[in-house]
Amino acid sequence: MAAAGNTAKWEEQIKRNPHPDFNKVQASRPPWDATSTFRYTQTAKPDWKFGDGANDKSSGSGSGSGLVSDSELAASPGHVSIDPYAPGRPAGFNYKLLISAIVPRPIAFLSTRSADGLTTNLAPFSYFQLVAHDPPMFVIGFTSALEAGRAKDSVRNLLEQGECVINIISESFIEAANSTSINAPYGVSEWDVSGLNPVYDCETVTCARVREAIFSVEGKVESLREFESRATPGRKNATMATIEGTRFWAREDAINDERNIVDPRVLRPISRLGGITYGRLTEAFELQRPDFEKDLGGREGAAKLESKHPAAN
Repeated sequence: MAAAGNTAKWEEQIKRNPHPDFNKVQASRPPWDATSTFRYTQTAKPDWKFGDGANDKSSGSGSGSGLVSDSELAASPGHVSIDPYAPGRPAGFNYKLLISAIVPRPIAFLSTRSADGLTTNLAPFSYFQLVAHDPPMFVIGFTSALEAGRAKDSVRNLLEQGECVINIISESFIEAANSTSINAPYGVSEWDVSGLNPVYDCETVTCARVREAIFSVEGKVESLREFESRATPGRKNATMATIEGTRFWAREDAINDERNIVDPRVLRPISRLGGITYGRLTEAFELQRPDFEKDLGGREGAAKLESKHPAAN
């Protein structure tokens, strides 16, 4: 109950929803375009060459022929320095700033289970990333301590049971997935809240995977590490879970014959942006990774590029 209460207080403090009447704003927007399909486009500048810099010269990044000119620099917007620990700056400001700038973020739709198997939890977390493939390693960040009474339900289950299933959220069940972020007390099933279906056929963990998820990963906890608050020294405010993937699940129509590529046209993943904003994936482009010798011409080619760094005194 305490963890749910803390979540409610945090939501009130950070004012994630910028709209006085969200339903009214929602009604004023165009309806969901179900006909929008995933497609590939060209890159913004297919004829870009090494040293060309940014495509938008109004950003003050130069004309592609050397350092930024005085006129370009004067015309570009300036930058401000922000100290995350400035006196009087609430920690919630850093949260709102970072989730609006570090985007889009993939979402770990996390299924966990208590050690006695009687309590299950399903919740989305966008402090999430893949960090290695051999072994398959993932990290999930929680604004939660490990301490009993303060730990979020998912963190509590990870600590007690040491396993989970990471499901990827698709367009077809985003509302259901979002409903599981509700600040329900421990023991209330988010599976019931969402209406999504648990499947208990995992091979290495006892947690359920989400039947509606096109891609899921069974995982074991490799480590849990707490971090101390800077705003309130001595108080543990964050936990990072490192998870090793032990099984992958992919829907048959989304995976290729070699079982090494998931089709984004089928996956249709949802990402997290700032505040209460989510993003859908409808367009993509492809860029090859350049080769230093073949494409740039090695050190000889690199020497021909005009340096943008000041010479040492």
